[in-house]
Amino acid sequence: MPPKEPPRRRVPGPARPDRPAGQGRPGARSRPNARPRPAAPGRIRLGNPRPRLRLVSVALTLVMLAFVVRLLQVQAVDAGAYAAMAEKNRYTSHTLAAERGRITDRAGIALATSVDAHDITADPKMFTPEESKAPDAPEQAAALLAPILAADPAELANKLKAPKSRYTVLARRQTPQVWKQIKDLKIVFAEKAAADRVRGGPGANVLAGVFQESSSRRVYPNGDLAAGILGWVNAEGRGAGGLESMLDKELAGRDGSITYAQSGGRRVPTAGTREKPAVPGSDIELTIDRDIQWAAQRAISEQVAKSKADRGYVLVQDTATGEVLAMANAPGFDPNDLSRADPAAMGNAALQDVYEPGSTSKVMSIAAVLEEQAATPATHVTVPNRLHRGDRLFKDDVDHPTWYLTLNGVLAKSSNIGTILATGQLGKTQGEANRVLYSYLRKFGIGSLTGLGYPGESPGILAKPQDWSTSQQYTIPFGQGLSINAMQAASVYSTIANGGVRVEPTLVRGTRGPGGRFVPAQAPERTRVVSEKTAKTLATMLESVVGDEEGTGTRARIPGYRVAGKTGTANRVDPELGRYRGYTASFAGFAPADKPRITVYCAIQNPTRGSYFGGQICGPVYKKVMEFALKTQQVAPTGAAPARLPVSFDPGA
Repeated sequence: MPPKEPPRRRVPGPARPDRPAGQGRPGARSRPNARPRPAAPGRIRLGNPRPRLRLVSVALTLVMLAFVVRLLQVQAVDAGAYAAMAEKNRYTSHTLAAERGRITDRAGIALATSVDAHDITADPKMFTPEESKAPDAPEQAAALLAPILAADPAELANKLKAPKSRYTVLARRQTPQVWKQIKDLKIVFAEKAAADRVRGGPGANVLAGVFQESSSRRVYPNGDLAAGILGWVNAEGRGAGGLESMLDKELAGRDGSITYAQSGGRRVPTAGTREKPAVPGSDIELTIDRDIQWAAQRAISEQVAKSKADRGYVLVQDTATGEVLAMANAPGFDPNDLSRADPAAMGNAALQDVYEPGSTSKVMSIAAVLEEQAATPATHVTVPNRLHRGDRLFKDDVDHPTWYLTLNGVLAKSSNIGTILATGQLGKTQGEANRVLYSYLRKFGIGSLTGLGYPGESPGILAKPQDWSTSQQYTIPFGQGLSINAMQAASVYSTIANGGVRVEPTLVRGTRGPGGRFVPAQAPERTRVVSEKTAKTLATMLESVVGDEEGTGTRARIPGYRVAGKTGTANRVDPELGRYRGYTASFAGFAPADKPRITVYCAIQNPTRGSYFGGQICGPVYKKVMEFALKTQQVAPTGAAPARLPVSFDPGA
């Protein structure tokens, strides 16, 4: 057995550096639950960064998730709503006003037209304190603009105090001069604001938000000429009176629209634009002759002023076509400046006034007598100084001894009594005579609209025969107890001049659309009232009124022409008092009497200076207007000698 080695003695080795916790020899296993060695004195032990990295990662994830959710909401869920809001704030829409059509006379001369104008607009948001840099910008701007726009400062300020709105209209259809004044003010305030900013101030500019849009303005080149026919347009550019109102749809056209991007109240030229073009209105060609209208208006205005009358009217009509060549009223008004117009004169009195016509109406009574063959022009009519009928005692305009007149003389001397006696022959009883006369009055157009379709036209007043009072049975034959307008009166004489055929009067010849194509107006209705024989006989009888020395219309004579006419002097119902006060003077007729072309009717209401008889104050007006119309229309005298019908007879023969 070998001998045992003695045990080795353990000798201490060199000192080893301490290893960090968790580290051992290579390949050595870490022991669970091994306690970390205590750090050496003076050393810093670093913390573990992993928990903090995890926290930051979670926070960033949540933030990104919130952004993603919001992005999905904006771009997918609420995309339409946000797009609409952006569209509303960025884009603005305006109406493109259609150019209003012209109104011309029969020769194409403009009576009403449109010229360039400016709508003054504003962006209310630019008047807020934040945008304008002024706490009271609306009030300051309103004070500056009010005198230029002739507007109420408070009203302008209210329009500018709407910060949620980006568009408001301060004034429409202003002249270029008005916009130039505003533009000059804008430049002044812009320069002041720039200088203030250089000095360190806020640079307030209270007019920066005022702009303009191109528009048009209605003008009447001839001032008050034919104003009663034309009417006027309101502040919105729509017809508010006369033909402007009656034909507004044709004249106005169709408005368009435009939508465009804007910034700071100004249009962005590079952005998209959606536009629906406006369709211009049609031009309206009237039957009116501007020159004849001027002559008629001048003549009636002078006579109304001379007679100190309430008003007067003159109508000129083509006897064959029914076309109205002139329709003048006095006093009138200027549709270019309605602020100075008398409200009582704003209208067409020739169509809207109704009054008792007086003796010019006798022609219808005599027409009925001739057509019914109750008498002839040579029939003898004994006319006493007074005539008792019903509950009244009737007389003529002048006291006279017993007159021995023919039926022609009754018309020539305008005898009320003679007319009562003649129309009494229309029936076996007074009631039957009334019904016959009524039927002729209706055929002549009395009690009905003329057919013009004019706004506010009156049909007049004509009661049914069974409703005629005791006095009306005898006053209606000579023109009292019924009411007409001036156009109806002129139409009666045109009917006789046209061989007994009534042609509805017309004011419009046709329309010309945006394409330039002319469309004539519908042909007027034609109605036979009396025979051609009766009409010619009446024309010859009416010559006696003017041509015979015993006639009442000698002041209407026109050298070289045969003239047919009739005077009228009627008691006038005062519309304010509701009773008779003053007179209506009138004259109606046509020429040449033997080949009629032109009808002229004149009436003057309540003349208070000089004569009030129709032959004396309306006869001269008729003459002036008829002479001018015959020359303008190039109507030559016929050269035929007038027929001389007897006015009176010798009772002893």
